[in-house]
Amino acid sequence: MTLDDKVRLARERMADALARFGVRAAVGWTGGKDSTVVLALWRGVLREAGCGEAPFAINLDTGCKFPEVLAFRDRLAREWGVDVTVVRPEVDLARYPLAADPVQCCGELKIRPLNEAISLLKIPALLTGVRADENPDRAHRPWFEDHGDHVRILPILEWTELDVWTFLVREGIPWCPLYDHGYRSLGCMPCTSRSGRGERSGRDAAKEERMAQLRSLGYF
Repeated sequence: MTLDDKVRLARERMADALARFGVRAAVGWTGGKDSTVVLALWRGVLREAGCGEAPFAINLDTGCKFPEVLAFRDRLAREWGVDVTVVRPEVDLARYPLAADPVQCCGELKIRPLNEAISLLKIPALLTGVRADENPDRAHRPWFEDHGDHVRILPILEWTELDVWTFLVREGIPWCPLYDHGYRSLGCMPCTSRSGRGERSGRDAAKEERMAQLRSLGYF
């Protein structure tokens, strides 16, 4: 498929989500490049459907995100009129063993607060920026996943890193400035570093190896 084919497919999936779940479908927006593409596409789908272009988004702030990511999130939310709900874990980070156990850490700082927010806000569908080529566990995931009380929609599942950057540049969509300084994938500060070997090679290796276990708990 060409990039234009992938864009059309992503928009078709989003149009289906809008028809099924309405404007309460939320974008799981991390502030990273992939979910920003999803947010931009969702705005367009909402606008063309006559629903305005102020999307609903959920953002996870674990307390150890890069300040640049948070600043980018806040700036773009203002510029685009995003109705963003910021979700935070109820843990004392001063006493918490960050990244000591990646599954436990992601579970308590990301997965549990996300699942609680989805339940509390009665979000029927979450649109994410997951791509199949990022991790072996993601290679064979369906674009529509049933999580019981909600569904997960992966509209850009077939996109590559190059597709994402081509689309961002072509459409004039902003991105977090950390990407201009050697980062290719953005997570929490203790588990993210610059790397040119592979897109997610700068992420914590132990966490990447246990992606299937994390996904079973509700990780993107």
